[in-house]
Amino acid sequence: MDFTNFTLDNGLRVVVHENPNSPIVALNIMYDVGSRDEAPDKTGFAHLFEHLMFGGSKHIPAYDRALQQVGGDNNAYTTTDVTNYYCTLPAANVETAFWLESDRMLSLSFDPRVLAVQQKVVIEEFKEVYLNQPYGDVWLKLCDLAYTTHPYRWPTIGQDISHIERATMQDVQEFYRQFYVPNNAVLVVAGGVSHETVQQLSKKWFEPIPAGPPHIRSLPQEPPQTAPRHLEATAAVPLNALYKAYHMPGRLAASYPTVDLLATLLGTGKSSRLYTQLVEQQACFNTIQAYTTETVDPGLLLISGTLNDGVAFEVAEAALQKVITNLHEELITTQELDKAKNHLEAHDALEAVDILHCAQELAHATLLGDTHLVNQTLAQRNQVTPTAIQQAAQQVLKPTNSATLHYYRK
Repeated sequence: MDFTNFTLDNGLRVVVHENPNSPIVALNIMYDVGSRDEAPDKTGFAHLFEHLMFGGSKHIPAYDRALQQVGGDNNAYTTTDVTNYYCTLPAANVETAFWLESDRMLSLSFDPRVLAVQQKVVIEEFKEVYLNQPYGDVWLKLCDLAYTTHPYRWPTIGQDISHIERATMQDVQEFYRQFYVPNNAVLVVAGGVSHETVQQLSKKWFEPIPAGPPHIRSLPQEPPQTAPRHLEATAAVPLNALYKAYHMPGRLAASYPTVDLLATLLGTGKSSRLYTQLVEQQACFNTIQAYTTETVDPGLLLISGTLNDGVAFEVAEAALQKVITNLHEELITTQELDKAKNHLEAHDALEAVDILHCAQELAHATLLGDTHLVNQTLAQRNQVTPTAIQQAAQQVLKPTNSATLHYYRK
């Protein structure tokens, strides 16, 4: 992925991905703040702030309206590690996006009515997504079971509704001043725009914004897990469900591509080991999958599946463990590994067609410390061998490294 980059005097990192064939431009601004940066008694703030950023700024009371008037669209998301805002619009109107994003970085409108409205919106989202739908509270339970120390132990929505209910205007303003500053953000502009135009518009709209105090992240590190953890829950769900979480390396670890491939061949798609053996052949599970949380700090490899009626948890878990034990004891074939590599490469190639996806990948790589990382994934993945997969399975997929949730149907 071709790119150029520069840094403004206030510390804002800017990356440009030129695509002269694109009639549109994606402008993406990623802030280096996620739910891992929250205080234990004020969780959910990063996600709440994502909502507040659309409540108007000093000179622009209605963000969406101004963007829609020039043919643009926008959205945002919050993860454990970042908060990301993005918009797409015709290339001829790109300056509107610079104007909008710079104004809410410069001076958000701290209207008490907006705070009250967004608190209600987030609380309703918490209830709807996590409390009032089948299996909705799984992530609340599983995070708290898998982690004892690191802030990943609460989900992005927050650990408790009361934390959002108690949020004050002072809390919100302090969060904004600490994290929503140029030197804590990456701006990526991709599509039908030139480096020179982006540089000129960045200096015009963003460079006058003063830098904030540097954010020095010092998070409590999760200690190694030395014994299995287990939890049972019961709710009105369609089928019994099994969840297993295994600690794994973070995004910058040398072994991350190996564990990512391990999860892919284990439980991605209907030709994966878990699906063919446990759904098609043994019929223990109705559905089953494996995936990673893709976090910057050490994260989780997760296996989740719903059991068929009449299948006991002990039977299903024994069948699952047999698949895992086979990975411990026998090398996978080169063909099976190549299939997993091809699946991920095809997925990456398909997403690379989307300029918004390109912008977000460039932003992530920059926040990880080196924008060039965006072009190194394929080479790192291709170096993974069957022996490396076996070693990763032995290190990650072991009982002492696992947290297991049995979710019973009421």
